[in-house]
Amino acid sequence: MDSIATNDLANDARKAGERVGLTGDTIVIRGGKPLRGTVDVRGAKNLATKAMVAALLGETPSILQDVPAISDVQIVSRMLEAYGVAVTSPEDGVLVLDPVNVARAHFAEIDALAGSSRIPILFCGPLLHSLGEALIPDLGGCRIGDRPIDFHLDALRAFGAVVDKSYEGIRITAPDGLSGANIELPYPSVGATEQVLLTAVRASGVTELKNAAIEPEIMDLIAILQKMGAIIWTEPNRTIFIEGVEHLKGYTHRAIFDRNEAASWASAALVTGGDIFVKGAKQLELMTFLNVYRKAGGEFEVAEDGIRFWHPGGALKAVQVETDVHPGFMTDWQQPLIVALTQAEGISTVHETVYENRFGFTEALVEMGANIVVHQDGLESLTRRVPRRKLEQAAVITGPTPLHAADVRIPDLRGGFSYLIAALAAEGTSRVSNLGLISRGYEHFVDKLTDLGADFTVEA
Repeated sequence: MDSIATNDLANDARKAGERVGLTGDTIVIRGGKPLRGTVDVRGAKNLATKAMVAALLGETPSILQDVPAISDVQIVSRMLEAYGVAVTSPEDGVLVLDPVNVARAHFAEIDALAGSSRIPILFCGPLLHSLGEALIPDLGGCRIGDRPIDFHLDALRAFGAVVDKSYEGIRITAPDGLSGANIELPYPSVGATEQVLLTAVRASGVTELKNAAIEPEIMDLIAILQKMGAIIWTEPNRTIFIEGVEHLKGYTHRAIFDRNEAASWASAALVTGGDIFVKGAKQLELMTFLNVYRKAGGEFEVAEDGIRFWHPGGALKAVQVETDVHPGFMTDWQQPLIVALTQAEGISTVHETVYENRFGFTEALVEMGANIVVHQDGLESLTRRVPRRKLEQAAVITGPTPLHAADVRIPDLRGGFSYLIAALAAEGTSRVSNLGLISRGYEHFVDKLTDLGADFTVEA
């Protein structure tokens, strides 16, 4: 990574941490100690921020509950406020979003915020309905590969929107309004599915969306839109129908739990030889992960209010994992799990089929003693279930290999949490910098590490 990109990443990390009150940019971890205790997991990052955007569609205030205190939520709050939405928090974890005074925002203000998030593209549909236009700057987010917005723009064009590109970014208008459309996505993209849902609910006529994403967070967003007055139904084979309505009201909704955070703490328990009760985690949304966790040698116990994850002792087992869209194994789950697989006996293989650059974080794990070989063009396998994709990669992990301390810089959200748990499992003292990036999706993670008995200090 060149010096400009490195500086940009450090600035993003610092700003993200500042938004949620993180006191330093580097964590010094004295590893080798099992994590034991309880952590609370609240609303999903991948739902809460989209639900906040959905509030733009209502004519009355919306109330979102179980909102995590993460920097991505802060960014979306500021973007909504830039558009005139009143955002208040009457109590911890609750947001009230009042769109009654929605107005055009200054492009420079949106541009300054968008550098740290990809959420702005999802503002398009609601803004087209409310204001007749949307201005979208260059998009940011984690550097884990291309996330082209072509799917989004093609969908908006299908509704009748006009897309103009300029030096500022993208200007989208709807001179003749938006009408229902027949759309088939080339890939079941979560973001593009959200785009269609947020646009179709107030477009005239019926929209048929084929090859849609069906992640639990998508279903939760559909539930929110239905509460607002939308008419949406799903059919087999990833097909969603949306019948547009003229008016929508606000909603009251409790966000689905963050299954990515839950799986991350589960992997932390496994690699440190610990025992963590993840309060708020639910079995149904984690079934695919739980199967792999058990095959790798981890144990879990499902309770009404959460799931207990622990290392039962003895050797972990090598596994083969293929990431895929829901109900497959989530791409966000593989990075923390790979850290645990460095301690499994034998050869594990992780096929990454969703993003083309999500194994960059393994370089630091190799520096810490892991035996990981990344195959840039993927690997053939007779036992695979997920079809090969052009952009896929594969990581082959041979273990067990003891991890030792190192100084590492966090490259992205999930990779960053993986560095944390690798340092927690390693012998010696590690320094992990760019800490703020983790606050994009992990609420109060420093406090949670304290509650779990980790030995660390945070430095500016």
